[in-house]
Amino acid sequence: MKIIAFYSLKGGVGKTAAAVNIAYLASQAGIPTLLWDLDPQGAASWYLAGTDEIKGRKLAALMDGKTPIGKFIRASAYPDLDFIPAHNSFRNLDVRLDKDDSANTLKNWLAPLSEETSLVVLDCPPSMSRLSEQVLKTADGVFVPVVPTWLALNSWQQLQAFAKDKKLKPGRLHPFFSIVDRRKNLHREMVIHRKQRLENGLNALIPNASVVEKMGESGQPVELMDRSSAAADAYRRLWKEIRKLI
Repeated sequence: MKIIAFYSLKGGVGKTAAAVNIAYLASQAGIPTLLWDLDPQGAASWYLAGTDEIKGRKLAALMDGKTPIGKFIRASAYPDLDFIPAHNSFRNLDVRLDKDDSANTLKNWLAPLSEETSLVVLDCPPSMSRLSEQVLKTADGVFVPVVPTWLALNSWQQLQAFAKDKKLKPGRLHPFFSIVDRRKNLHREMVIHRKQRLENGLNALIPNASVVEKMGESGQPVELMDRSSAAADAYRRLWKEIRKLI
């Protein structure tokens, strides 16, 4: 079982859209996939639940060892794609993790899933916390969407420094440009010089596209809404790079 995470210190960078679209593409490739919506805002859960109102469960039972993680899993509308819905209690996850003496609680929780799941996708909240630290330790790859602006690049550098401070392997971090608007001079300049601006970044460029924004309205991945769109092609390119890395 491989574990990947989509993580950023900034909100509004296309993190959840990337997590959902990559999870969908993985499942369509015949890979049994689980997306865990760790963000209390629950955007990924909204995308995957569609018109169904699916409420997540409190993590207390999982943390106390009273309920196995399998009880938290819900089926999506797509074959080979399940998900763990978000819950408001996730906002207290860092507090609970600080009280846990286990070396890596997140990894221990996920371990039992390996018999039926080949890929776990973690959609993480935008924070620098104990949960963030465990995600960086657990994931085989952490994929970081970066909007082509100086402020977003600064956040990426802060994440690198955080990983270094925690003695985590920097090679697990893989940034990529997201919400790219080629009409903007700064975006064009950073994309042209992305090898210098975003060192070790992936080649895929996720565009600023209305079809991505419509995911919330349709409750569908971009691939299903408009397979011929530039955004759908960009997510396929991103998935190809991710699959090669893991």
